[in-house]
Order: sequence, then C-alpha cells, then structure tokens
Amino acid sequence: MIDARDTALIFEGGGMRNSYTAPCVVKLIEEEVRFGWVGGVSAGSSHTVNYLSGDAWRAKESFVDFANNPSFGGVSSLLRGTGYFNAEFIYELSSDGDLPFDYDAFEANPAEMNIAATRADTGESVYFTRADIRERADMNSFVRASSTLPLIMPTRLIDGIPYVDGALGESGGISIQQAEDAGYEKFLFVGTKPRDYVRPQVTRTSVVRSVLRRTPAVAEALIGRPDRYNASKQRLLELERQGRAQLFFPDDMQVSSTERKVEKLRSNYASGQRQMGREWPAWREFLGAA
Repeated sequence: MIDARDTALIFEGGGMRNSYTAPCVVKLIEEEVRFGWVGGVSAGSSHTVNYLSGDAWRAKESFVDFANNPSFGGVSSLLRGTGYFNAEFIYELSSDGDLPFDYDAFEANPAEMNIAATRADTGESVYFTRADIRERADMNSFVRASSTLPLIMPTRLIDGIPYVDGALGESGGISIQQAEDAGYEKFLFVGTKPRDYVRPQVTRTSVVRSVLRRTPAVAEALIGRPDRYNASKQRLLELERQGRAQLFFPDDMQVSSTERKVEKLRSNYASGQRQMGREWPAWREFLGAA
C-alpha cells in the first residue's frame, strides 16, 4: 500500500481516448495507492469512480470491451434519440447489470470525490461531491452529467437542472484549480492529450452559436473553452517545474474520442499500459513510496 493522502489525483476526459489512461487506473488500484482527493471531468469522471471503487476489471472494461455491447450506442442510437453514446445505458442502467459497480467499496473509500459538470442553462460549473449523494443512483447521474457531450448525447436533468459535459466549464476540462482550492499542494495528473497540445481557438463562432442556438450558454462555454483549458494546462506545467506535480501525457495515442472498434481500443489500452510501465518508477518516487 502507498499512502498518498497528501496528493490529489486528477483525471482528464477524452471519451474513448481514456482507453489509453485506463491502465493508469488499473495500476493505481493494483498497487493500492491511497489518495486524499480524486477528481475527474467527462470520461475522467468514470476513471474517478472506478478508482474509488477499487475495481481494476471495471476500469479497463469501461473503455475497451464494453464498447462491443449492443446497447453501447452508434448511429442508430443517435437517430433514436438515445445518443451516439447511449448515456442512460452506459452510465446508469449498466451499473446493476452488464458493467456492475461496487457501491459498497466506493462508499468505504475515504478519499474525497469531485466530479465536474456544466449547467446547460447558465454555463455555470457544478462540482458533485460525496455530500451530494443522497442515494446510490445519484453517483451514476453525476458521472453521466459530467460526460454528456452536447448534440450527440441527450442532456441529463438533475433536480430539474440540465447538465452537459464538465469540460465546458471554468476548468476547461482539467480540475487543477478545484484540487488546489481543496487545500492540496501535490498533484498526480493523468491526461489524454500530448504534452505539447494547445487547444486551438474556435474560429467559426457564428456556426457554433447557430448550431447551439437553443442552448446559447453551451455555445459560449464551448467558444471560451480553449482559453480555460490552456490556462489549466499551463498551471499543471508550472506545478511540475516546482516539483509539486507528476504529469502523465500519452505518447502513442491511437484512437479518437468516438472510437468504438474494440480491436483498436484494446491496442490503445496496451499502448497506454506500456507507457504506464515505463513511468511507474517515477510515480512511485513522486508519491513517496518506500
């Protein structure tokens, strides 16, 4: 067991690109690393709860073979109105069936949880924590809300409030400010974009506003995201220079965020696993393992 309760663990989203970072979740579970705070955005919220439940099988399955499930999604699902990714099935219904979730283990883990979502009506960021869980099904709805991509997935309502992807919020998709606000000074970040990635500005703003005219707050959030993302990324790099952050950036990402071919997802997972193996000694040292 590695006691890293003085460290915050942060997961970036990226849809099925998270098949590359799933081996990081598996490794942390297998090595019994204990963090004090765990936060994620979008697909990173799935990593968050999978880590907190201590289920290495689910951490991998969620972003690899599960895509083979006939209820997972696709064009026909999109046309039926259930989304290109069938969010209700993936994040809610499957937790008691095809992709079981160990709620008891999740509840027994003392680490703080932080899942970011964005209000579709105002563009405001909302952070769901353990204190917001009134019943077990709530956690599923938080993960779904955080992962809801505008247009290709139906908006998730929670207490009558519509939510979309947390990456459109004030963090830009990297919850470093939220971890710092929680009082943490050491950070392990698991990203899905290359180290030198800079999110480009949205050039066709009129098109975005037209396509998202029914949700103008979402349109403005999407247009403003690059600046917020890039600022959070620069903060991570600054913390790394100070020796306060260990950063994982993929060096052989093989899929896009919408990839559903399992053979490609398996290959991407294997690539991430190899990189995790190379970087693990540095992680151990950073986390203070004996």
